[in-house]
Amino acid sequence: MHMGGMVDDLDNPGSGPTEAEIAFVKAYLAEGPMDPALVVRATSPEYAAEREARMAELRARDWPNLGQYRRANAAVQIPTKAVFLGDSYTEFWQAADPELFSHGIVGRGISGQTSPQLLLRFMADVVALKPRCVHILAGGNDVAGNTGPSTPDDYENNMLAMITLAQAHRIRVILGGLTQIKAFQWAPSVEPAGRLAELDAWIRATAKARGLVYADYPSVLADPEQPIRPEFSRDGIHPTAKGYAVMRPVVEAALARALDDVGDRYSGVTVR
Repeated sequence: MHMGGMVDDLDNPGSGPTEAEIAFVKAYLAEGPMDPALVVRATSPEYAAEREARMAELRARDWPNLGQYRRANAAVQIPTKAVFLGDSYTEFWQAADPELFSHGIVGRGISGQTSPQLLLRFMADVVALKPRCVHILAGGNDVAGNTGPSTPDDYENNMLAMITLAQAHRIRVILGGLTQIKAFQWAPSVEPAGRLAELDAWIRATAKARGLVYADYPSVLADPEQPIRPEFSRDGIHPTAKGYAVMRPVVEAALARALDDVGDRYSGVTVR
């Protein structure tokens, strides 16, 4: 079915999270037990089918979901200090710590996205906002296969393309470390731990080789027994507000390094 052609302005209904999804994320992030009704609803086959149908329609209409932040981008006061680009880790972070995402720091996370989708959003959601630095945190959904099968080379090329775009526009780069995950509930056949360790090692090495900042989130979220400590996550994947609270000093140190005007203090550092 033909979805329409090029127009001067687009209205993108349904591009962002639904009210039900927002309510679930808020409950997930908060302390204390979640409302059982929310959990039952979010884990029901009917809800999964409904959400997948909505996502399939959105992908057919706007595969990288450029529409989610189109209006917000138009309202941003330019230039910005930093843009956080990523998937659900970044989108949930925006809800968990709105104070962080203020005073020129802008969140551009979209749940479920993979690195090729982030790359397609990079000009509109990062470069156009003229930030001094960009924070890129992505890879888990590539491993899960959210947009189809891919290889580590595909992921690395997408990340390198974003780094190249950023540097071409004099935007400094922070690369977020990937938390090791034992299993994806939505992709049970995938065994992610080894792949995520491989990608995180590449991210760390790339930051060092190219003079970028590596934000070492795994070091504060994990312990020797767990890739993400139970007090920091409900599902073994996404941080709760407590998890984001221990990530906050890491990202503040990373931002301080990336925004430092003394070049040799920026080059190839790891912050934890």
